[in-house]
Amino acid sequence: MREETVRDIAQKKNVEGILFFSPENIRYLTGFSGSEGYLFVGMDENLLLVDSRYITQAQEETKGCRVSLLDKGGITGVTAQISALGSKRLGFEAQSISVALSEQLQEGLKQVELVPIKDDLERLRGSKTGEEITLLHRAIGIAEEAWKTVLEMATPGAQEAEVALELEYRMKKGGAEGTSFDCIVASGPRAALPHAQPTSRAIEEGDFVLFDFGCRYRGYCCDETCTVIVDQATEEQRRIYGIVQDAHDRAIAHVKPGVKLAAIDAAARECIEQAGHGEHFGHGTGHGVGLAVHEWPVVGKNSQDVAEEGMVFTIEPGIYIPGWGGVRIEDMVLVTADGCEVLTTIPKDLMII
Repeated sequence: MREETVRDIAQKKNVEGILFFSPENIRYLTGFSGSEGYLFVGMDENLLLVDSRYITQAQEETKGCRVSLLDKGGITGVTAQISALGSKRLGFEAQSISVALSEQLQEGLKQVELVPIKDDLERLRGSKTGEEITLLHRAIGIAEEAWKTVLEMATPGAQEAEVALELEYRMKKGGAEGTSFDCIVASGPRAALPHAQPTSRAIEEGDFVLFDFGCRYRGYCCDETCTVIVDQATEEQRRIYGIVQDAHDRAIAHVKPGVKLAAIDAAARECIEQAGHGEHFGHGTGHGVGLAVHEWPVVGKNSQDVAEEGMVFTIEPGIYIPGWGGVRIEDMVLVTADGCEVLTTIPKDLMII
């Protein structure tokens, strides 16, 4: 079924097949979980090209495709085998290769017209199946249980980096393949950095501590952010947290099929702007999550897409005040027939630890 969708795209673009480079799409289409390979989806067959490191793994993991050994390194071997197929017009996954690789591809396939394909392939994994949702639930469960056990470490004197390392360890011990991204643990003024790297800074009483974490389970990622306060909260901290929570809740309330993703972003953004903190919310409200932790669709003010049943994306508004601190609240949601289901389960009311 997934390959048929690719073939429909190929027919639409009037090409004889499509060449894939991204590990996520290759895994989605074939089941191959290796970190490097090349997949050609033609009208009559699927051809997976791997080097000697992955040949046995590819043969064991894949279904419905022919596995071939690359006897020459990298793109040289790929173009040699693709040339042998005799195709005259081929599509390729434009967003997954560099300009340099594109030039090498063209050099090796001089007799072939190459057609870059972007938007259609970005949307390929947009609607999640029941099996995919089950895997996402499992990833979320592992990550959340790990966070709950690590939360007790976030006490005065604990270093951000130590807490982040323990969180990563607990996720892997719980069954994760690895993290979706480098765990973020940012305390005090550093919570104003949306993608802060954990440091040796010691957590202090009265700090906001922002945790952004996620893991991978059988390839599928999760992503969640919880912001807590250590010991006691000031009125200003409670106020800022309340604004972000209101923005988060309003955005989720807007999620249903047919709603523009820009309107979901606006629901959160307008709430923060009306509270006087528009300049302190600079990123989009959300992004798709699946085999990649950041994938289509984008929930942002410039998005041209609409919510569709089966989509999974984050809702993660934030306020970041330089020198003071910040709050982000993030959940993953699944678009359902008449609204949405919040997949992540940690309550997002203000938590003081």
